Amino acid sequence: MDLLGKNKLLKLKRKNQGNIKLSVAIDKLISDIENADWKKPEDVKKIRPDADCVHSDGFYFFDIHIHRTMILLVFEEHEATVIWVGSHDEYDRVFKGNKRIIEKWLWNRQLI
Repeated sequence: MDLLGKNKLLKLKRKNQGNIKLSVAIDKLISDIENADWKKPEDVKKIRPDADCVHSDGFYFFDIHIHRTMILLVFEEHEATVIWVGSHDEYDRVFKGNKRIIEKWLWNRQLI
């Protein structure tokens, strides 16, 4: 699967160079996505049990150490795009752990 926007994850990794656990988690997420052959949403949870589907259009949040990242998975085109990356605190501040707020955020950015 192609991973678009990987630079956002690599930027997070550079900003937190001393955080070995985060670096390993980012590398694993990138590897899991790029090596994935996900054909349907159920396949994602088999490889990444930390995946949380937040919208039926293929938007998922993944836990990466103490951070969260939102990624759009397009199964038909075998493509994944990093949409948002931030810490759990930033996630709580922006999305308040509420799927309705997440949907509004996606709508305002014309992603859905």
